[in-house]
Amino acid sequence: MKALRTPEECFADLPGYNFAENYVNVSDTEGGQLRMHYLDEGPSEADPILLLHGEPSWSYLYRHMIPVLEAAGHRVVVPDLVGFGKSDKPSEKEDYTYARHITWISELLFDSLDLSNITFFGQDWGGLIGLRLVAASPERFSRVVIGNTGLPTGDGPLSAAFMAWQKFSQESPHFDIGKIVGGGCVSDFSEEVISAYNAPFPDDSYKAGARIFPSLVPTTPDNPESKNNQKAWEVLKRFEKPFLTCFSDSDPVTKGGEGAFIGRVSGTENQQHVKIENAGHFLQEDKGPELAEIINEFIAKN
Repeated sequence: MKALRTPEECFADLPGYNFAENYVNVSDTEGGQLRMHYLDEGPSEADPILLLHGEPSWSYLYRHMIPVLEAAGHRVVVPDLVGFGKSDKPSEKEDYTYARHITWISELLFDSLDLSNITFFGQDWGGLIGLRLVAASPERFSRVVIGNTGLPTGDGPLSAAFMAWQKFSQESPHFDIGKIVGGGCVSDFSEEVISAYNAPFPDDSYKAGARIFPSLVPTTPDNPESKNNQKAWEVLKRFEKPFLTCFSDSDPVTKGGEGAFIGRVSGTENQQHVKIENAGHFLQEDKGPELAEIINEFIAKN
């Protein structure tokens, strides 16, 4: 598998992103290796909070949340998915599958870091991947928080906004990552922040993973991962540990998505589910410190 590695100088002087780099090698599933990057902040002996990003962002998305979580005494682990951020980027769209993303992140979190007693937060693809991890190894997770995400099986229609985004990702000749992330927010981005989201992708050859990701979402029952998501749902329905939904009010892609979880996942009972106001799809950008405080309170109460 041919993979690209973003030059280090592309990440110089990113605003608000002053975290130590950490790397591990994982199998590319074809006999080679891929280097994955992750942040690991706070006391190493503390139970970890795992933050997973989605499409087309990277760990930079969590820069406003990490200090708030760390200040409460938590260890915070934030990977860059393969194809994003400072992780290696396979060059062909066909190199990326839903199943491979799960394999890669599992190898990082469980085989290399051996994380347990995890509090998980996932948004967008971070939820699609992370919830599969929860279902595969529920004993490793103490509690779950999700926002603006889902676990689709292809049995029902997804939002019109998502279908339009999926079409755009495949057909648009221009794919400006920074402006795409900015367009999914209520708040305005500075040029420096737009540049930071563009940093992992010096040119279009680095964007194979970002381009193909929306097409990997199960939108029909014949998707290769539809049955595995259905199996994951059977586990999640019985997941009795604390499970909180934290969706925003201004995301046309996932609006109302919390309804698929509340009352269906056992752990959602007796939780104070949150609707974050004045936040778009990337609620970590619009309301990062507020979201971090919600997670801190959730852990303290549970």
